Amino acid sequence: MTRYETITCGIDNGIGRLTFNRPETLNAMNKRMMDEIIDGLEAITRSGAASVGVIAGSGRAFMAGADIKEYSRQTPEQFKDFQDKGRRLYRLIEQSDIPFIAAVNGFALGGGFEIALACDFIVAGASAKLGLPEVHLGLIPGGGGAQRLMQRIGMGRLKEMLLLGQSYTAARMEEWGIVHAVAEDDMLDDVVAKLAEKLRRRPPQAVKAIKAMLEPSAIEAAFETRLDREGASVAALFHTTEAAQLIKQFTEKSK
Repeated sequence: MTRYETITCGIDNGIGRLTFNRPETLNAMNKRMMDEIIDGLEAITRSGAASVGVIAGSGRAFMAGADIKEYSRQTPEQFKDFQDKGRRLYRLIEQSDIPFIAAVNGFALGGGFEIALACDFIVAGASAKLGLPEVHLGLIPGGGGAQRLMQRIGMGRLKEMLLLGQSYTAARMEEWGIVHAVAEDDMLDDVVAKLAEKLRRRPPQAVKAIKAMLEPSAIEAAFETRLDREGASVAALFHTTEAAQLIKQFTEKSK
């Protein structure tokens, strides 16, 4: 794959891995990094070689948010472009045919937390801190993180998170249903690898259909519309070679 300046990216045995690589800034995201993350995500998802993706951070953090030094020098036009690209980045993850795991070590703040929220699973190290501190800069989260959280934690907790702008432990985020699993810091990679391997072994067409069914814009449709889409999807899957083989294997085991 392409060599990058601010990330590393590759696919090994069906598992794509994208790692933020600006450890000297706690992986704070500047414009180049934003562009490279988008390019790397597209490379992984369009390759056809990856059944699952893992997003991680090098050094002491997953991602500590935007690069404020660069951020503060942006013109209004540059700021809008940066925000638009951020939303595109998050949607690339959500709308991908493959599931993504955020392997969160250290800080996942601001845009870093929003990237994790766009993933299908968050596995966090025990010492990780997650939050949306934008209020301390006179701003609000601009990448859709608040909208994603509203569906998952409710208005009361969301107000607390946004208005106080504080960070939360991985254990608290697990209690709130945001973090899938908490691992000891030195076991984070092992726990993520085991989850990635489980997902890699799931039938890809069914995984694609599940992701499409649960994608945020899909679940906002009317209930009857969602039922119709679900019915059409399962009917289409029933006639695939993938499903036919798995059903045959199951029935033969049951004899």
